[in-house]
Amino acid sequence: MRVRVDIEARLGSGGRTFHLRSAFEAAQGPVVLFGPSGSGKTLTLKAMAGLLRPAGGRIELDGRVLFDSREGVDLPPQRRGLGYLFQDYALFPHLTVQANVGFGLAPGWPGRLSPAQRDEVAAMLEAMGIAHLAREMPSRLSGGQRQRVALARALVSRPLALLLDEPFSALDPLLRVRMRRELTATLERFGTPAVLITHDPDDVAAFAQTLVVYSRGRVIEQVEMATPGERGALLPGILELLERDSEET
Repeated sequence: MRVRVDIEARLGSGGRTFHLRSAFEAAQGPVVLFGPSGSGKTLTLKAMAGLLRPAGGRIELDGRVLFDSREGVDLPPQRRGLGYLFQDYALFPHLTVQANVGFGLAPGWPGRLSPAQRDEVAAMLEAMGIAHLAREMPSRLSGGQRQRVALARALVSRPLALLLDEPFSALDPLLRVRMRRELTATLERFGTPAVLITHDPDDVAAFAQTLVVYSRGRVIEQVEMATPGERGALLPGILELLERDSEET
């Protein structure tokens, strides 16, 4: 996966304006966008997904232009070929697990899947180890089970890449360790490139092959971290960089 992002956005609230200036290019993944809360990571992910329109710039995925303000290109989310895992998983509380996953193939009409689509949903439930939960409602699921359902929904359409917004923030520390292992195995099994955002150094250590560091609405560093050893060696310096940058405010 080669992803190229070079965008600007301005958002105002309560008389204050947040200016995002996000620029990075990565050829190996997973790509991890790392930085404190409110630094622009989620806005960047939403812009990639087509959920936020930047004021200007360009977004490419494997040479395919998703957004270009000069050329007037702004593909709608459903044409970008991206899966999105929301921070709170965003499962529909009135739909069963099976119907939630089916929504990934037929948005708005999970009850009207074709026989082939129903087979795809069943295969995905089996692959994610949640086939036995097919008729359960989200309210009856554990945190780890909800994440598996949300992942299944994001992956069932076979996206070109998966965007993950703080996927472990809603889990307790012990469950995070297990779900990091499960997510790594899932991405490898499906061969799906991923862009993941986090403010947790443990997520960086677990996933980042390309690390993009955010602070105060801009990218302040990009590092290639191919192995766990490199991640462990480079992380202290990254944390020091963030601390120094925050002191300059």
